[in-house]
Amino acid sequence: MAIRLPPKPDTWNESTRSADDGGTAQQDTILPMRAGNVDAYLLLFEGPSSSVVNLPQDGEVVVGRGEGAQVRLRDGSVSRSHARITMTGGAAQIADLGSQNGTKVNGETIAGTRVLSSGDVITVLTTTMVFHSSVRQRAARQMLPAAAFRIRVEEEIDRVARSRRSFALVVVALADREAGGGRRLFDHLALLLAVDSQLRRIDAVALTGSELLLLLPEVDTAGARDVVQRVLKALRGPVPSARAGIAVGPADGNDVDVLMIGARAAAEPTARGELALAADTYRTIELDGRNLLVADPAMLRLIALLERLAKADLPVLVCGETGTGKELAATVLHRWSNRAARPLVVLNCAALPEALAESERFGPEKGAFTGAVTQKTGALEAADGGTVFLDELGELSLAVQAKLLRALETKRITRVGGQGEVAVDIRIVAATNRDLDAEVKAGRFRQDLLFRLGGATVWLPPLRDRRREIPPLAQRFVADACVRAGREAMTIAPEAMQLLLDYAWPGTVRELRNVIDYVVAAHDDPVVAAWHLVERLGGEGRSGRTRPPPHAGASSSGSHPLLETLDAPVRGGEGFVALEEEVRELEKLRMGQALEAAKGNQTAAAELLKMALRTFQAKAKAYGLRRKDRD
Repeated sequence: MAIRLPPKPDTWNESTRSADDGGTAQQDTILPMRAGNVDAYLLLFEGPSSSVVNLPQDGEVVVGRGEGAQVRLRDGSVSRSHARITMTGGAAQIADLGSQNGTKVNGETIAGTRVLSSGDVITVLTTTMVFHSSVRQRAARQMLPAAAFRIRVEEEIDRVARSRRSFALVVVALADREAGGGRRLFDHLALLLAVDSQLRRIDAVALTGSELLLLLPEVDTAGARDVVQRVLKALRGPVPSARAGIAVGPADGNDVDVLMIGARAAAEPTARGELALAADTYRTIELDGRNLLVADPAMLRLIALLERLAKADLPVLVCGETGTGKELAATVLHRWSNRAARPLVVLNCAALPEALAESERFGPEKGAFTGAVTQKTGALEAADGGTVFLDELGELSLAVQAKLLRALETKRITRVGGQGEVAVDIRIVAATNRDLDAEVKAGRFRQDLLFRLGGATVWLPPLRDRRREIPPLAQRFVADACVRAGREAMTIAPEAMQLLLDYAWPGTVRELRNVIDYVVAAHDDPVVAAWHLVERLGGEGRSGRTRPPPHAGASSSGSHPLLETLDAPVRGGEGFVALEEEVRELEKLRMGQALEAAKGNQTAAAELLKMALRTFQAKAKAYGLRRKDRD
């Protein structure tokens, strides 16, 4: 029998055999423990004879009856290209090539790709082949699908909450940014072989599109750096464009999406073969004695946009919910502009009664109305050469809107009660949390004024949509509050950070600062714990539930009504309640006792009950088992 074996392929070339976007086709890859000389062969039984077919250490071998097959079988019912055996370092995988009669391994018809172990029996109709390899194989490291990788990260987040040990989430960007960053497919097996020797067995790896994702449990920042540097070195040959970003949990966040955003933001601008930390991508802006922290990628782009708009003299309309920082955006636009040496005048359009609104904006002449004993400079005139920030723009009356529109178009104003006009050179930055398009349709806002003020529009996302900023902001607010209070610095427990990340923050950054200030002022503990936040963030017990008796459910005699009910004799139908209610009451009892034993530490209490921390926290809120309920 003539056996033709292909030359060793270039396994580093781009390939359509990709686990792109979390595909599951290659989950069972086994990586070999490499040896110098690997003996791999098929013992082939065909009819009354047997023979040995040597296999390459690396390459592909097609089994079939066609001339292109390297292992040619005589059975006429065998497909021309029936199956393919892929060898990688002596380790083998077999795949049926859509044959009519199928391929079996150990008597089981295979679907997709199947890993071969030494001694496996391959059956193709009447032909039997026994695979043998001297390579020492180890348990498979899977190139996880995206969903499975996410679950692993979530499990690690839960573990960190119990162990207080950090971990790293790494994004290795593979696409060549300098080549245009087009979509490319990467050979999952080649990548896995390159990085496997640099990883520990507890590490996890996934490939989604052109990003290689790594989960590194039980490492700090320095340890993560060491691992990623080795990985980048291993990828230098096959993927020279690779670069990496590292996010460390829980310091950079306790949420998969937050950590992923941070790692990706760190990798994006990094040079080939280099790595960066998510913590180093934060931008601190010094503005009027305040240090503004910006971390979210969208906010970093918005700051860059504001920096460009500051150099222009366009009016800018800043939109967003209350508390998103619209006044800060106006301050940035003014301080980074050519008008920075002149005044920034802030005028809240909602704070003045209608009778005074016009005079505040345009200024009254002496005697213009009762009480106007002197001529007064209005806000627009006072800002001459500078910037006027009109907050809550949507509150302006139609009459004032008309005068404001004329002032913007002519760059001249008329004081209330005055006859002449005064020239003004101002830039308008306006802000609103209203939908001004809807206000125009309702007839409450002038469309021509909206066009005039909307030379550029900037929308500021609420804090719940830029959660990556919550950990650094919370840590900074805690540090600042401790300094103001003259007390030792506090840290934030992982479960407390999780609550901060899960909360919707309707009051945005302002609400976050207020919550942190309250916790620092109200509690003497060295760590901000989850139970410190429950009262401020919600999570009260369900309505109608009574507080547990002393010692979280125990009666003064040391027993509990539920246990007394279980011990009581049952007569007829008496003494029975819904089983679900009994289970709930027993769970509540045991959770309360665990909290008592753990001195209020929910993490320790959850460990005593062998309950997932997040489940424990959710049920503790529902049952009203807060610390103040037990005091």
